[in-house]
Amino acid sequence: MPGPPRRLIVLLAVACGLTVANLYYAQPLLSELRQAFGIGAVAAGSLVTVSQLGYAAGLLLIVPLGDVIEKRRLATVLLALTIAGLVLAGLAPGFAVLLAALLIVGTTLVVAQILVPFAADLAPDESRGKVVGQVMSGLLTGILLSRTFGSLLADATSWRVVYLTSAGLMTVLTLVLRRSLPRRAPGADAATLSYGLLLRSTARLLRVHPALRRRALYQAAMFGAFSVFWTTISFVLTSDPFNYSQWQVGLFALAGAGGALVAPLAGRWADRGLVRPMTAVAFVTAALAFGLAGVGRHSVIALGAAAVLLDMAVQTTLILGQQVIYRLDGQARSRLNSAFMATFFVGGAVGSQAGSYAYHAGGWTSVALLGAALPALALLYWIAEWRGPRRRADRADGIDTAGTADRKSSTVRAGKDGSTGRAGKDGSTGRAGKDGTALNDHLPPAPSVTPSPPPPGSPEDDRAAAER
Repeated sequence: MPGPPRRLIVLLAVACGLTVANLYYAQPLLSELRQAFGIGAVAAGSLVTVSQLGYAAGLLLIVPLGDVIEKRRLATVLLALTIAGLVLAGLAPGFAVLLAALLIVGTTLVVAQILVPFAADLAPDESRGKVVGQVMSGLLTGILLSRTFGSLLADATSWRVVYLTSAGLMTVLTLVLRRSLPRRAPGADAATLSYGLLLRSTARLLRVHPALRRRALYQAAMFGAFSVFWTTISFVLTSDPFNYSQWQVGLFALAGAGGALVAPLAGRWADRGLVRPMTAVAFVTAALAFGLAGVGRHSVIALGAAAVLLDMAVQTTLILGQQVIYRLDGQARSRLNSAFMATFFVGGAVGSQAGSYAYHAGGWTSVALLGAALPALALLYWIAEWRGPRRRADRADGIDTAGTADRKSSTVRAGKDGSTGRAGKDGSTGRAGKDGTALNDHLPPAPSVTPSPPPPGSPEDDRAAAER
């Protein structure tokens, strides 16, 4: 099966980058916004927090619609609402209005998480990680360059112009996507779901897929660390000994953009079955990045190197995690992405606010300790998953327990918990995929398989529930 054309991949990458950048314009502007509205560091940090909470809400309530509504039409409607929110933010007369506008913007910006599963749908199995990595490199570059763009434009004009300019860019993007994206109707099974059943099926996916829960918690810790760093670094750079201006803070943010180069590599690692070992490497790298940042508090070179290492680590775990979850159920990728992204954006929101409190309470040293603790906790969870009793047989067999699954086969035997594959004593399952990762859980394949009722959370199960 041929993959999507190169120009479409580039368009999706650019669209994701321009869209998600709106979540992060406020981060390097926090010092200026504090002065403009006469607020403290914690209140200023809430601008980032409310955007990310809105994004998490959109992921839970809007992104699942990508499985039942034609994606191009859904993306167009969401972008129109984003434009309205950006205009309101640029014209906001007070802090409360700006806070409300950024909540609207954050909630509707989930269009990026509709476009990423769209790219995964278009890609063949053997190159899905590579395609998703390429699209995500655009998204992650947008996150990182948004700080530079926002800082430089605000320094030359004002923070209001940043949001109004973005509204213009999003208008152009909406028109281009409307013209260029192919129509892709939802699957017949998913299209029959009511909105309530759709949301319930998203929650059930978290219950029936241990790999989805695990990867979401990993990424919540990593994105929390990411937010801890980037929410507070502008406070560090605008105070002694640096005393940087707004445009200098923006130039520093370019350092983090170097981390986006790892996204295509992470996609290839995922395609080669290196999900589990590279996940651990990323956790260690993130913790070391905060160690370097703490020791190099007075060195912009050390802080810049820490930013690059941290961003590379976060992007690696994100791409690896998406490769895992997109294999779980090809007919529910928007819902899988919804549960995954919502969980880790909650982690990002918590990290933003916790970072602001840590800086207020103990300065940069407290921030560095908090940031290092989050990937360290994720690594401990990674070790516990590997060393637990359910993993011992897998280590003996050399099976990678990344937890991925491809649910394209309908000839499976149900375990005691309703999951697919051969049931073990605990009802878990496990058939190794061709990339060396485990399908669903972790036991060897059964000698023979028989048809079974659809597992909970699948489109077939949801359709049957709707018919009942």
